[in-house]
Amino acid sequence: MRAASLNYRDLSIARGEYDPSLKRALVLGSDGVGEVVALGDGVTRFAVGERLCPLFVRGWYNGPPTRETPRSSLGGPLDGTFCELMCVAEDDLVRPPEHLSDLEAATLGVAGVTAYRALFEEAAAGPGHCTLVIGTGGVSTYAVILARSAGADALVVSRHADKLERAKTLGARAGIDSSLRADWGLAVRDVTEGRGVDSVVEIGGAGTLAQSLRAVRAGGTILLIGAVAAATAAPSLVPVLMRNIRVQGVFVGPRASFEALVKELERSRAKPVVDRVFPLADQRAAFDHLASGDAFGKVCLDLA
Repeated sequence: MRAASLNYRDLSIARGEYDPSLKRALVLGSDGVGEVVALGDGVTRFAVGERLCPLFVRGWYNGPPTRETPRSSLGGPLDGTFCELMCVAEDDLVRPPEHLSDLEAATLGVAGVTAYRALFEEAAAGPGHCTLVIGTGGVSTYAVILARSAGADALVVSRHADKLERAKTLGARAGIDSSLRADWGLAVRDVTEGRGVDSVVEIGGAGTLAQSLRAVRAGGTILLIGAVAAATAAPSLVPVLMRNIRVQGVFVGPRASFEALVKELERSRAKPVVDRVFPLADQRAAFDHLASGDAFGKVCLDLA
């Protein structure tokens, strides 16, 4: 293994919050990148020396997830990527784009695939499409980059003014400071001249869903990816009915989505955002940085 990246899922597992039934003697890490150092008998897809990324979910190659899909996930319940050596079936590997560094390639498997699948496979983003992105973490920064490279419009909501300015350098058209506008869903409508956005990349979950429902247009899509924001009250689902809004859960994606993401990045030459890099021995410090909420983009581990 050369590099890995941290996801909020990894932090939640480390804290014992994600699934208390998971074994505690567990190698963490949901995605990463490595170099082939040895081949098993009969391997034909790859050769020694190639740089490859393991699939987040082993054995998921096409189509929607099944009830069994989460049970084959790296970093819980299966041992993950925060290690020096991994043994992976050849069908569970994908070649990353050559123009990405190891640290950048280590962010593809979860954040990159999730953002790609949400925007393009669930929301059909492209020219004329406007998406609202919540926050500036890994999935969120990927969403801005991918939306803009495909000719779509991206707006960003964050409580950090400096991060909003950085998001604009990635291609976001506008930023809404939620520390100044608690009703940021209405602020999004102002930016879109009353229409609302076509889709929302929803990271917060119950804590931000009420404002996302205000921000999205009638007939639009809420792409429910995370649930990191605590809710003081259950959001009303009446707007979902009255305005014909689709709420679509997005659980990463299969190998086909990963390979499609690679092609899109090769076409656009776009690169993900790496915030900070820690050595494997300092993964506790890396988790602390992720938990602080200060990161812009991805937090990575250097495993080389």
